[in-house]
Amino acid sequence: MDWFYAALLGYLAGSIPFGLLLANAAGKGDIRQIGSGNIGATNVLRTGSKGLAAAVLLLDAGKGFLAVLLASRWFPEAVSIAALAVVIGHCFPVWLGFKGGKGVATNAGVSFGLGWPIGAAYALVWLAVLAIARISSLAGMSAVVAAVIAAAALGYERFVPVLAVIALLVIWLHRANIARLLKGEEPRVGSKP
Repeated sequence: MDWFYAALLGYLAGSIPFGLLLANAAGKGDIRQIGSGNIGATNVLRTGSKGLAAAVLLLDAGKGFLAVLLASRWFPEAVSIAALAVVIGHCFPVWLGFKGGKGVATNAGVSFGLGWPIGAAYALVWLAVLAIARISSLAGMSAVVAAVIAAAALGYERFVPVLAVIALLVIWLHRANIARLLKGEEPRVGSKP
């Protein structure tokens, strides 16, 4: 039953919609009604509050990290299940009609939880691509792929399958962004949607 409890732990942690909750608490209204309609940090940034966006980023990453950390202590054989479930919970929260975020920040926390070298590679690629291209979606997709490569190269082979599944999910959720990237129409960080 460990896999079930790990999945439940991950999903419930992941489904906490910090972007929606913090935006409402800060008087920014329903974050789903502005910009991309997403509940993640990038869309929260479109409210004009960098501090609020940073808080959402940290909390979304934190829930990914915490789910993996707790699973590693309570259900060590089912850590990968918790890792996948927390990202699924963020992307498809039951409380919001299964319409959540795209999993980039949550998977950053997952990556650090599975192994700090994986998390470091994730963060470095994410920040580097964001600094160079200033395109959030491109940075996020690059980072999820980097996590798979880092796990394979740095001795965390057992986590490659789950990180690969998460990467495919995150990239699939960015399919509209990919279409805009190919057309040269994807907005840069700080620009109006």
